[in-house]
Amino acid sequence: MAITSANQLELLQTAEAVAREKMIDPALVVEAMEESLARAAKSRYGAEMDIRVSIDRKTGKATFTRVRTVVEEEELENYQAEFTVEQAKQYMEDPQVGDTFVEEVPPVEMGRIAAQSAKQVILQKVREAERDRQYEEFKDRAGTIINALVKREEYGNVIVDVGAGEAILRRNEKIGRESYRPNDRIRCYIKDVRREQRGPQIFLSRTAPEFMAELFKMEVPEIYDGIIEIKAVARDPGSRAKIAVISYDGSIDPVGACVGMRGSRVQAVVNELQGEKIDIIPWNEDQPTFLVNALQPAEVSKVVLDEEAGKIEVVVPEEQLSLAIGRRGQNVRLASQLTNLDIDIMTEAEESARRQAEFEERTKLFMDTLDLDEFFAQLLVSEGFTNLEEVAYVELDELLVIDGVDEGTAEELQARARDVLEAQAKAALDNARSMGAEDSLIEFDGLTPQMVEALAKDDVKTLEDFATCADWELAGGWTTVDGERHKDDGVLEPFDVSLEEAQHLIMTARVLLGWVDPAELEAEAEAEDGEELTEEAEA
Repeated sequence: MAITSANQLELLQTAEAVAREKMIDPALVVEAMEESLARAAKSRYGAEMDIRVSIDRKTGKATFTRVRTVVEEEELENYQAEFTVEQAKQYMEDPQVGDTFVEEVPPVEMGRIAAQSAKQVILQKVREAERDRQYEEFKDRAGTIINALVKREEYGNVIVDVGAGEAILRRNEKIGRESYRPNDRIRCYIKDVRREQRGPQIFLSRTAPEFMAELFKMEVPEIYDGIIEIKAVARDPGSRAKIAVISYDGSIDPVGACVGMRGSRVQAVVNELQGEKIDIIPWNEDQPTFLVNALQPAEVSKVVLDEEAGKIEVVVPEEQLSLAIGRRGQNVRLASQLTNLDIDIMTEAEESARRQAEFEERTKLFMDTLDLDEFFAQLLVSEGFTNLEEVAYVELDELLVIDGVDEGTAEELQARARDVLEAQAKAALDNARSMGAEDSLIEFDGLTPQMVEALAKDDVKTLEDFATCADWELAGGWTTVDGERHKDDGVLEPFDVSLEEAQHLIMTARVLLGWVDPAELEAEAEAEDGEELTEEAEA
């Protein structure tokens, strides 16, 4: 193939035809042709030469040029594409390092192999351009619903045609055991779009909670308009789901709007999700109230929330227990996902038995440590005292409200409690020292002797050891693995040390050791305060 006047216009016609077919920019096809011609010319003139080809966008004429760059003499490596300032003076006036000299060279005759190579280059460039176009088209559509046509099934995964390419609905993203035949219409949620070596990969889902949210947005105009907001969705795909909604217009009931006239709106979503039962729940900022709603249709007697642990205890009547838990734990599992809390469900009888056990344990504590009879110890527990510290350091007036306790008795109680606490502290300190705890840790402000003892047992024996700890190692915390929350026990967790307190103690130790500059901490604190004020002002 020779680039002659007879086929110059044919180049442009071919480029336009390919561009139309692949729905890409014709300029990209022309650039691919220029590169393929340049590659063919290099095989003729020499691979080390810098040969470039330019195709006129109007006439189709291909111009072949050789480019040489002026470089320093000591940097000259490629004699075919570079030359020194002295050598360049033969071709240029006043050459400078970095200047280029361009000269036209005769066009090349393309043999069969060169033509095949050029074709491969063009096809590769066109494929890359097509992939880029597909990625650009779909990257902004992630998070939306798409209608597709089933092409085939591979190992349980469904390959679908999305117009500009293919997408995949993986086996674990299908609802239940649903199956599809070629040319079936399917509606899916675009979960992710990735740019990979083999081209853009579009991953679809029918099990994602967001799929249900988007379906409701399509069926409920108030959600689309922003009057009603979907705050949370939890699904057991194909079986049951819970969706929490809130209305920003007092005259519109969010649950009623989502259900629709005679259930028409929610039924349209149910039909799309293969009969998946949907509980529509009013969202509430108050977590215990929201949880009571989320556990519907079960009735809840009492809710106890532990915000720090992200855990909640729910007490239900005996006859409501199986309803609250649901078949195979489905109801409580979905409620937990919806509220993002760990939920412990117990009956009223179980809760009563637990409270009785706690009462007896505290009664025994006061009997053994303060040398009290059972009746008097029970009086203390009934008044809300849970430990020796509360008895020892509470205001005297709080002890005087107990029946039969006068000022002398109250002072005696406090004296006994303080004596026991001092003895326990001394024993803890002696034990910590015997395990190797150093004075730098023992004298550190903020740690009790019992805390030092617990740290020493965990092999934290110096202030340096303490300063290297993480806050969760001291206060404990929660880790989410595969969607399940796991408890991380903290060394100082039995002493009710919070994460914030642990952070403060660790940072104080680092400052004392000179690891951290206090001025930097103050600057960071001021910057955080400034950001919070800005966010509040914007809100």
